Order: sequence, then structure tokens, then C-alpha cells
Amino acid sequence: MNQRSRWWSELLVHAALLVAVAFALYPVLWVVSLALSPGGTPSPRAIPLPTAVSLDNFRAVLGTHDTAGRWIFGRQLFNSVAVALCTAAASVALATPSAYALARMRFVGERGGMRVLLATQMFPGVATAVPLYVILDGLKLLDTRAGLVLVYATTALPFAMFQLRGAFEAIPRELEEAAMVDGATRWQAFVKVILPAARPAIAVTMLFAFMSAWNEFILAATFLSHEEAFTLPVALQRYVGEHDAQWGRFAAGAMIVSVPVMAVFYAVQRHLVGGLTAGSVKG
Repeated sequence: MNQRSRWWSELLVHAALLVAVAFALYPVLWVVSLALSPGGTPSPRAIPLPTAVSLDNFRAVLGTHDTAGRWIFGRQLFNSVAVALCTAAASVALATPSAYALARMRFVGERGGMRVLLATQMFPGVATAVPLYVILDGLKLLDTRAGLVLVYATTALPFAMFQLRGAFEAIPRELEEAAMVDGATRWQAFVKVILPAARPAIAVTMLFAFMSAWNEFILAATFLSHEEAFTLPVALQRYVGEHDAQWGRFAAGAMIVSVPVMAVFYAVQRHLVGGLTAGSVKG
């Protein structure tokens, strides 16, 4: 390939990438435009730039209070953060030893049990809403953060086990065998050798569990009925009603809700590539 052909090839690749980026960012531009527009009403135009910039929508969302004068948005933000963090911690804490056992030990029902766990991922969350509602009602956990954590952690557990099992299988057995030859117990080899080697996969698994709990809406809207118990996705839905839609506030709230997720992504970005590819190659 001569220099001119290579130049045209690179130009076409960059043009295609620019089109893909513009296609992906166009909806985001609409959200930003609606959030910064004083009226917050969408108008048909090709380039959605706000005619006037205002932070009124952000002030209205952040300053939401209930009838008693309490700062309800702060309570809802705390609910989302607490539920997402506890879900990520609980699912990873339960999945890590289970995935290690599936990767290193042989026992009756090993393959069948893993298939059953993966089969549970075939059913949508809404299909389990009714039995979960009955269970939480019997346990007196409706309208509580503990009830949501229990539901979210159990639904995130199969994926976490599958992800971590592949990561543990990719770690050479010789590492822990060498540690046990030097006098370490299997538990010490697991804690001091295997867990540090699997840190990227654990970080990514925790990130996915956090995001699934942070963004979940259907189950939260089903199990929560009091405004002070809402998580942020349920609170945002209240801006879009049957007869009225406050699109400006909805867009501003969507941007606010996205900030913690972006912060978590930034914090664990160096683990993403290694964690997502862990277990993909076995040697």
C-alpha cells in the first residue's frame, strides 16, 4: 500500500469514528440542553443548543423538600448510595469464596450448579417482582434499604460468581501451591496470593454490581411506596407524569444521578481492561 492509499484509509477510519462519536453524543447533548434551558421544554431543532442558560432546573431538583420541610433529595441520594454500595460489597463478599471453590475444587453437582446459576440470568427481574414482594412483605422489609440490598445482591450474585470464577481459573495453581509448600495454609494462600492477583476482576465485578443497583428502577418502584425511601431512579420518574412532564428537571436529575457513576468509573478505570479480560484466555 502506497503513502496516498494509506492516507485515504486513515482519513476514512477517522471520519467513521467521528460519525460514531457524534451519533453517541447526540442524545447526551439533548439532555444537557434540556437541563440548562429555563423552560425545559423540548423544541424540534437539529442542533439542540439552549437559547438561554439557566441553573434553575438543577436548583429545583437539588432543593426538593417534602411537606414537612425536610431535604428529601438528600435522603434519596443517601438511599441510592447506601443500597448500591451495600449491594456491591455483599455480592462480591459472597461470590468470591464461592467462585474460588468452583474454580479450584471438584465436588458433586459442580457443573450442574453453575448451569442453574447461569439459567437464573435468563429471567427478567420483573418476572420475580410478585414473589419477591410477598417475601419482603413477610419479612417486614418493604420500604427499607435492607430489603432492596437483599433483592439486588441475590440477583447480582450469579453474574459475580461467573465473572470471578473465570478470573480464578486464569490464575496459575502453581502460585498458591508454592505458597503452601512454604508453609501457608490454603486460606492464607487464598488471601495473600489469589485475592491480590484477582484484584482487577474483583474491582470490575463490584463496579457492575454497583451500577446494576444504582440504575435499577422496576423493583425499586414496586417495593418502595414512601417518598423518603425512594432511590434516585424512582424519584426521577416522578417528574414525568401521566398528564404533565417536567423534562428540564428530569434532564437535570439525570445528569446529577450520572455523576457518582462517572466518579466510580474514574476511580477503577485502571482495573477495567484487566478485569474484563480476566479468565478469557487460559493457558
